[in-house]
Amino acid sequence: MQKDIHPENYRPCVFKDMGTEDYFITRSCADTRDTIEIDGVEYPLIKMEISAASHPFYTGKVKLVDTAGRVDKFRSRYANRKK
Repeated sequence: MQKDIHPENYRPCVFKDMGTEDYFITRSCADTRDTIEIDGVEYPLIKMEISAASHPFYTGKVKLVDTAGRVDKFRSRYANRKK
């Protein structure tokens, strides 16, 4: 293996989903100024807008944006077809 190819600041960090307040600890070398204390240990904090805890694909709460009945029109048009 090659030596000295990994960053020097590769350390445990907390990634926090700001929408759901969920967090997970993993290793990262991303720069951040914020910190958070979890179980008496202070970690660098990386704030995220969306994660698997809040993404509609993973939560199953998919929103359909219906503009002028387009979704209903599509469903009625293709409701008779079988897979």
